[in-house]
Amino acid sequence: MLEIKSFNFGSFGTNTYVVSSKAQAGNGGTVLLVDPACSDQYEQQVLYNYIHSLSCEEVFIIATHGHLDHLWGAAWATEQWHTPVLMHEKDIPMAEAMQMQYNLFGIRATPQPFPIEPLNSQFTIQNSQFSILNSPFSILHTPGHTPGSICLYWPEEKTLLSGDTLFRMGYGRTDLPGGDMGQLISSLQRLFELPNDTKVYPGHGDFTTIGAEKRS
Repeated sequence: MLEIKSFNFGSFGTNTYVVSSKAQAGNGGTVLLVDPACSDQYEQQVLYNYIHSLSCEEVFIIATHGHLDHLWGAAWATEQWHTPVLMHEKDIPMAEAMQMQYNLFGIRATPQPFPIEPLNSQFTIQNSQFSILNSPFSILHTPGHTPGSICLYWPEEKTLLSGDTLFRMGYGRTDLPGGDMGQLISSLQRLFELPNDTKVYPGHGDFTTIGAEKRS
């Protein structure tokens, strides 16, 4: 079974997730750090302490998309665990243009660069599924909020990390550069084909289920 620990970080209230396997708890293994949004030293220490408590042997860092609020802690995390941020190739240019995003939101700071690689550079795909954490999962390309938005789906666990594609009683905005409402609607329709009792862990806000969002 998966163990999913959530942290709400930064001024944008972004959810960071640490996904591990209960079977591996305390015995090494692999951990997924999804959307490292920790924005100050306190949040970084909280995240570090939790991951350290898992006694993991390997950490993969995945971004559900390239927006700045999901990557506040990316430079720190990649240096801490000596691994790049993995994201869909269509969002890599956006993440590499972080200063432009800072300027767009009026943030007077210079972002630190961090290594980025496309998702398929690190994982071996078998039948469109990745197998780590002793539980196969799929990476669903769900464009609309951004061109390279993704969701992580564990069918056996009926668990979806939805990034900013799907929220509780809402969905991601499409008025930022790269947003496309038509694509987002198609992505949501694809997610609504998942089982109704699929647990949804969004990039902002509270947890929900696919069934609840189909009714909302």
